[in-house]
Amino acid sequence: MTQWLAGLNMTSIITQVIIMAAAYLIGSINTAIIVGKLKSNIDIREHGSGNAGMTNTMRTSGKMAGILVMLGDVLKAVIVMVAVMVIFPMNDVLIDGVLYAGRAEYLYIAGAGAVLGHNFPIYFGFKGGKGVLVSLVAILFAHPAIGLAMFLVAIATMAIWRYVSLGSIVGAISAVVFAWILDVDGYLLAYFAFLAVLCLKMHSSNIVRLINGEENKIGRRKAVNS
Repeated sequence: MTQWLAGLNMTSIITQVIIMAAAYLIGSINTAIIVGKLKSNIDIREHGSGNAGMTNTMRTSGKMAGILVMLGDVLKAVIVMVAVMVIFPMNDVLIDGVLYAGRAEYLYIAGAGAVLGHNFPIYFGFKGGKGVLVSLVAILFAHPAIGLAMFLVAIATMAIWRYVSLGSIVGAISAVVFAWILDVDGYLLAYFAFLAVLCLKMHSSNIVRLINGEENKIGRRKAVNS
């Protein structure tokens, strides 16, 4: 965190803005909306739960459509993160006496941008999905062990209580908990906290339904889930 703050010179700031903007634009390519239009000639946001994501697509347009959405969401996040890894050095670098933020910080910025693009896509009226898969990929690239642990916690929660939304929420929160337990860098902890808060915000209606016992479980044909 201290190194990142030290690297806040104009060149570094411009680089970070460019990364955020590029990641946001790529993240805004919402696969669920595109697949819904091509496969069923519908706007997925007007059917089922109204969420432009894998779960609603699978329930509305079938398993194959849901798989395509899953692959698309994962792929765009991978493209963003790999691009940063290829373009930027592994660690912070000192150039002419100036410390520039390195790949780790740029990965966090790229991940946040991709998730924001998915949730609020500029190409589709800023109404997109809830960013669960994109967030998972972003966390896996930032810290593979925590990403894997988060994934297992989410799957276990879904298997036990049969709520996709609950698994997504618990998984996102668990990433912050694991990061705190492992005493990771403060900037990484803040990054995970940002993604968790965003996940909670995007699932606010699901949280209300969970509290009221109205959230549909996995296996039901009609759903109002994430």
